[in-house]
Amino acid sequence: MFDSSFDVIVVGAGHAGCEAAAAAANLGSKTLLVTMNLQNVAQMSCNPAMGGIAKGQIVREIDALGGYSGIVSDRSAIQYKMLNQSKGPAMWSPRVQSDRSLFTLEWRSLLEKTPNLDFYQDMIVDLIVDNDQVIGVVTSLGLKIYGKTVVLTNGTFLNGLIHIGEKNFGGGRAGEKASTGLTAALQELGFTAGRMKTGTPPRVDGRSLDFSKMEEQPGDSKPSKFSFKELTKPLEKQRSCYITHTNEEVHNLLRTGFDRSPMFNGSIQSTGPRYCPSIEDKINRFSDKLQHQIFVEPEGWDTVEVYVNGFSTSLPDDIQYKALKQVRGFEQVKFFRPGYAIEYDYFPPTQLLHSLETKNTQNLFFAGQINGTTGYEEAGAQGIMAGINAHLKCQDKTPFVLGREEAYIGVLIDDLILKGTEEPYRMFTSRAEYRTLLRQDNADQRLTPKAYELGLASEERIRAVEKKEELSNALISFLKKTSYGLEEANHLLHDKEDVAVKQTDKFAKLLSRPNIKRQDLLRFQNVAAFLEEKNMDDVILEQAEIEIKYAGYIEKEKRTADKLKRLENIKIPRAFDYDRLASLSHEAKEKLNKIQPTTLAQASRISGINPSDISVLLVSMGR
Repeated sequence: MFDSSFDVIVVGAGHAGCEAAAAAANLGSKTLLVTMNLQNVAQMSCNPAMGGIAKGQIVREIDALGGYSGIVSDRSAIQYKMLNQSKGPAMWSPRVQSDRSLFTLEWRSLLEKTPNLDFYQDMIVDLIVDNDQVIGVVTSLGLKIYGKTVVLTNGTFLNGLIHIGEKNFGGGRAGEKASTGLTAALQELGFTAGRMKTGTPPRVDGRSLDFSKMEEQPGDSKPSKFSFKELTKPLEKQRSCYITHTNEEVHNLLRTGFDRSPMFNGSIQSTGPRYCPSIEDKINRFSDKLQHQIFVEPEGWDTVEVYVNGFSTSLPDDIQYKALKQVRGFEQVKFFRPGYAIEYDYFPPTQLLHSLETKNTQNLFFAGQINGTTGYEEAGAQGIMAGINAHLKCQDKTPFVLGREEAYIGVLIDDLILKGTEEPYRMFTSRAEYRTLLRQDNADQRLTPKAYELGLASEERIRAVEKKEELSNALISFLKKTSYGLEEANHLLHDKEDVAVKQTDKFAKLLSRPNIKRQDLLRFQNVAAFLEEKNMDDVILEQAEIEIKYAGYIEKEKRTADKLKRLENIKIPRAFDYDRLASLSHEAKEKLNKIQPTTLAQASRISGINPSDISVLLVSMGR
């Protein structure tokens, strides 16, 4: 079966592995996806949801590049919400509540329909390396499988250790064994490993909850979707989520278990996610807070299982149960399983190139939680990039790298490679300095042309993007050239309690007012007639609104990005000798030698590198 060599071998079938395998295979590489359990492909190990703040932008970017996360999310969604709509469009972030089982089934179905993709169930325990180049993998059964490139996407399975109170046992997640052997093999090759921790809350029986005591959280009245493709449709029906809160009694009960908590008794010493702390960590760190929100999230269409978001914990199971019973609406709660913490090995991502290929072993790529990230979306983003670059490596082609001004995916990878991470990395809009450019609505315009050049986007997709841009530009032009009627405009402004106008002006000027929304323009007959004549939907109207309202901000960010691009064009020679530059600070030499940036712009973004250090480098390169 494995007599012939593969182009790309992907190890692990989580969100990173699935995107990597799909990308490589769809580009034409002969690909093998190896995982410990084929029944758990793309398992939602923690919360049953995709997207959210900044993460929603990433899912749309994956879709724009030709990945599957957006399609699967749409097909398995039970609720859709656009978050942050009270803020500017740079902050709008789509999120779906997912049917956990359906999500896995949809991913498996898409992968099985992907040409060039084979599957095998086994644990990978070693790599086959020749002359600092990986040439294959070794399974726990002793099979040797050869490949031109290998992508490791091991998630939380590398030496995974699960903690519930004072009990601990090996595992990659509940009910699944840990992966052993690979960490030691990588360390023998010279890689540095570390330990991280994450956690998950109890799953409970929804029939035992009193939802009437909770605050209902319905989905959007007019839901949209993630994928730009016509393969998926917006939801026609949705399930609600609910909100309740902890209280002082809950906190007091939780504190009685602190002496048996692995978080506080020294059993867990690795770093957990800063922005998704356990409930015991929250009440310990924020002892002045009398309550914390609990999001009660259904696990699917046809199940009573409920995910208790906000109650992640590794406390003893008896303490979890007693405390949760004191939460409003949970008085009669029944557990399906308790929450737990899990520790696992990761490899600091400063050991990678921007292509996600490792620096000291050629043809070997890392993606997902092995790089210290947290979240399905961050994993999927790395996966698709690693899959693309593994394919390109097989073809001896230039790596595909996205800049910080091009995508949240570019920000994510740039942060990991240049800054590293000592705690599970999570994406936020605040991490992107060009977030007005990197909106969720224009991900297709930013990235689908690149996917088309790579061969991941079809002719049909690129034509759809071109049509969207054409219609959007036509509408913007119409609004900039066409005047509104004075009486009509003042009727609208009166209804909006806005200042009246004394003379007629262009629609673009009217739309640029903060109180005027795109739907308000439909009150004007000539605008409504133009939209109908050109068959323009709300997507086009939204694009025009954003481009007109935020033109100044968008143009400013473009200018800033163009200036910094000049530094991207100044390449640093490979194996540059920083030690010979006496004017460089000791810290700068240490960081530059360790990370080995390839451009001056990358060097400028490394923590600890000052503008004066960049000036020294410019002079040394004759600039």
